Amino acid sequence: MKVILVSAVALVDPDGRVLLAQRPEGKAMAGLWEFPGGKIEPSETPEHALIRELQEELGIDTWASCLSPLTFASHSYDDFHLLMPLFVCRKWSGIPMPKEGQTLKWVRPKDMRDYPMPAADVPLIPILRDLL
Repeated sequence: MKVILVSAVALVDPDGRVLLAQRPEGKAMAGLWEFPGGKIEPSETPEHALIRELQEELGIDTWASCLSPLTFASHSYDDFHLLMPLFVCRKWSGIPMPKEGQTLKWVRPKDMRDYPMPAADVPLIPILRDLL
């Protein structure tokens, strides 16, 4: 089974809310809510992949020193296995804006179960709830 390495981030605003992005129509798992991030390219670290993805997807800038590793997801889907480190970031420049057709929403961790998420993301919710 192919292993796909993806890096994701919980962007936390000063109010303790986390940014979720809804996958747009036409993408796999369209309509589900997820943490921003994306595939790690062969020449990238997970932190650099996130810095690039946040710029491409949301138009914001952050730095490796602002990305704190929190936990990871390891989940087998039907046709691949996902390995996804999750970072927490509380400092960035710019205002997150949807650049790839996704819908964005700031959500309190205690309310995240109200948003349908990919199976790999669901076990991350209680970890964030306990942290924030």
